[in-house]
Amino acid sequence: MPEILLHYIWQQRLWAAFTQYTTDGLPIEVLSVGQHNRDAGPDFSHAHLRIGEQEWVGNIEIHVRASDWRRHHHHTNPAYDNVILHVVCDNDELAYNTRGEHIAQCVLRYPQKQDYLTQLIANAQEMDSARFTIPCSQQLISMPEILTKGWRDALLQQRWQCKKEAIQRLLEITRKNWVQAFYITLAHNFGFHTNSQPFELLALQTPISFIQKHRNSLFQVTAILLGQSGLLTEATANTEEKQALWREYGFLQKKFSLTPIDVMMWKRARMRPQNAPETRIRQFAQLICQAEFLFSQMMEARSVEELRELILTPRGQYETPSHLILPPKIGKASVDILLINTLLPYRYVYSLAQQNNANAEKALSLMADIPAENNTIIRQWRSLGQVVETAADSQALIHLYQHYCQHERCISCEVGTLVFAERGL
Repeated sequence: MPEILLHYIWQQRLWAAFTQYTTDGLPIEVLSVGQHNRDAGPDFSHAHLRIGEQEWVGNIEIHVRASDWRRHHHHTNPAYDNVILHVVCDNDELAYNTRGEHIAQCVLRYPQKQDYLTQLIANAQEMDSARFTIPCSQQLISMPEILTKGWRDALLQQRWQCKKEAIQRLLEITRKNWVQAFYITLAHNFGFHTNSQPFELLALQTPISFIQKHRNSLFQVTAILLGQSGLLTEATANTEEKQALWREYGFLQKKFSLTPIDVMMWKRARMRPQNAPETRIRQFAQLICQAEFLFSQMMEARSVEELRELILTPRGQYETPSHLILPPKIGKASVDILLINTLLPYRYVYSLAQQNNANAEKALSLMADIPAENNTIIRQWRSLGQVVETAADSQALIHLYQHYCQHERCISCEVGTLVFAERGL
């Protein structure tokens, strides 16, 4: 029994014909199965259950064997303390959280016919590979041209309008401080989706004005960011370099009255070493040492290559002690994501604010010189026959999925309108 099949059975409510009980006999009413989590942490979040006469809102963890809870060290991980139900096939032991509290456990009841399960496994594997569906996928496969260039252009404009509004909201929060707003957005996107939230909170709790006072020392900037992340502590400072960084953070923390963020926010599972939070924070520290110059220089860059160089080749004059471990250089694909989501949108919005329409148009045009993103959404569009060559293409199609397909707003979509017309609706 693969665990992914249990995920599928739970998410699709294929157990609905059977009454579910906890292992100690309490009936379970599932008001919401929750949201499937494919990153680190419990398998489903924001579930809503009624167990016995009490309602619960929290996380669901699913295992084939109940003993997998202990085997995966969930009993020592506070990230699993909000699990309200442990769903299993084999109830071979009880599960406890870090506080020693028993976790409610359920042996999932579902149809057991072998042919049915074989089909379910195929469905579950398809769900895991596709991860989402596009309502008019069959029409797009047979007629990919119904998603026209004109509609793509309109979607890209909508995408940029959303980015503009997000920047303007951040400017209101920062009282029109362009550098601070840019710094927060840059941090958010440096999390590369998986760790966007903790990176953004790290920036919010560590104002750029504090970092600028020590921007000539990469060691101090690294210390303050690692310390503020909660990843650097007295317990984790297990090398001479980390011990020196910890001591420096102690000085800076007192100087600025800083409070680190909750370390449990960071996700680390199923992650390559170059994407680990500590590595990304060290790379961010390097980049932020030249943030003031980065903001001004990106306005004048004439090509994508010049913009890439601003990130790949630090221009700030800062001291780097010989014992400070320097991170690997950020990859070209990651640099392009930062250009797409931070540098070019800020150049566009700032240029409009300065009434420099030519520079704003230049920011838009440079999107066509960046290769398309390669993610699950884009791979799905390509499987439907869509040509996706540039960042302008991928951004338009990401917007189409996130703002139309995902919410079934087919009646507002040009493709949906054509499909309805074909069917005579």
